Amino acid sequence: MTSIASLDLQPQAHTISSALNRSLRKNAQRTAIRFLDRTWTYQQLITAADRVANHLLQQGLQQGDRLVAYGKNSDAYVITWLACLRAGLVHVPTNFALSAEELRYVLRQSGARALVSDISLSAAVQQACEGLSLAVSTYFHTDSQQSSLLQLALAETPASAPPVSIKDDDLAQLLYTSGTTAAPKAAMMTHKALMAEYFACMVELDIEPGEPVLAALPLYHSAQMHVFLMPVLLRGATIRLMESPLPDLCLHWIEQENIASFFAPPTFWIALLRHPDFDQRDLQSLKKAYYGASIMPVPVLQELQQRLPGVGLYNCYGQSEIAPLATVLRPEEHAERPASAGRPILTVETRIVDLEMNDLPPGQQGEIVHRSPQLLTGYWDKPEMTAEAFQGGWFHSGDVGYMDEAGYLYIVDRIKDVINTGGVVVASREVEEALFTHPAVSEVAVIGLPDDKWIEAITAVVVLKEGSETTEQALIQHARQHLAPFKLPKKILFSTTLPKSTAGKILKRNLRKELSEETSEELSKETQE
Repeated sequence: MTSIASLDLQPQAHTISSALNRSLRKNAQRTAIRFLDRTWTYQQLITAADRVANHLLQQGLQQGDRLVAYGKNSDAYVITWLACLRAGLVHVPTNFALSAEELRYVLRQSGARALVSDISLSAAVQQACEGLSLAVSTYFHTDSQQSSLLQLALAETPASAPPVSIKDDDLAQLLYTSGTTAAPKAAMMTHKALMAEYFACMVELDIEPGEPVLAALPLYHSAQMHVFLMPVLLRGATIRLMESPLPDLCLHWIEQENIASFFAPPTFWIALLRHPDFDQRDLQSLKKAYYGASIMPVPVLQELQQRLPGVGLYNCYGQSEIAPLATVLRPEEHAERPASAGRPILTVETRIVDLEMNDLPPGQQGEIVHRSPQLLTGYWDKPEMTAEAFQGGWFHSGDVGYMDEAGYLYIVDRIKDVINTGGVVVASREVEEALFTHPAVSEVAVIGLPDDKWIEAITAVVVLKEGSETTEQALIQHARQHLAPFKLPKKILFSTTLPKSTAGKILKRNLRKELSEETSEELSKETQE
């Protein structure tokens, strides 16, 4: 009898590619993804990824090379991502709304050797790539006879796994985070980090193989890709993938395909609640409603609970650098703590600290810091930023928050969104919550604008519900019932929309820039007069 000790056993690397192999063995004939009128079983999906992976390597790419993905959601986008994992390439997702100049920055800063894009973005691609040397530049899919990765994926030829050896500490992705005060920086995410997060998501978010999922938010955004799509694929469930999150289509697919779970940021849940089809569609199949990416106003949360009474709500908090899930507030916890972001997931350790990294007592506000195997290994080619982010051995989130006695986390604001008014610090979220309780308010963003008297003047930009009317003074009077006088907005502006990213986040930096410029122009005119 051969003893185990005498065998040359090499444990398999804990990579995303090896996890996909395990999912394939278990779910080969199950439907993995539906997109438009195309359906992919798990066998077809992984085989297609291997075809594309081998093609990319044959085109001269080598393990560790960076491939920039510049396009909207599609089955070809998913297959390209999986192909990168199979070939040992580093996937670099980029916002499809980036300008040519912004795309060029990502290509140069990442040292990319490949670019895959939507054909509709070819003008920006041509401008961005001028003078750059790329080994591969192709399209995800086309409507013509032009070659694309989708054509390769749909080929009938068999495909074997690429001849590469991938380690779990190899890079899987460079995730660029928004550059609010400087050029964007890329979080280096390894296979090991993402795998730690995937397993935690399965447990903490109750992801089940028999529950169809709707994926409508952009896949370049880490939440849709790494909190939902990938854990779902590893569990063997079916995903209805949408190119973009359109409220009427989301409601249609939830009803049509008996969707059981759906993730969206608060702004999109608001759009769904305001859509005339919301109460007309049969949404009884929906069991789990996930929200995150920004803070959910409590009044909106309460409306969701009233209009979807049988649905479990999950608050998901985190950021790209932690893959990106850090804490979860589960359905059974919402009744007692609706404003909380929940508790750290099983792979994350979280503290609230002061400037000297001392732990703060329950209820006291400080910076949120994390320690976890899910964290980035650093920022690509930015060692100084990496050292700053990991001061004291913990990752600094840039968020202000506090914990209660039971260890539940409460997000107060982003450090950069806290308003210094007259020397007193006010959280923009607190003012937003007060204004959201007014029945005419649909959306609101509160920012601080430069002011000679107040340092920063609390300014609210409000979108009213369709058919509703109110005035600036009426809203300030309403807020007076909930806020101390120094927290009241100095000005309320009305708008038909708020600037949002393609992932649904309200872009306060855009508001600050636009309104600050308008204020400067007004002051300049007054001075001239």
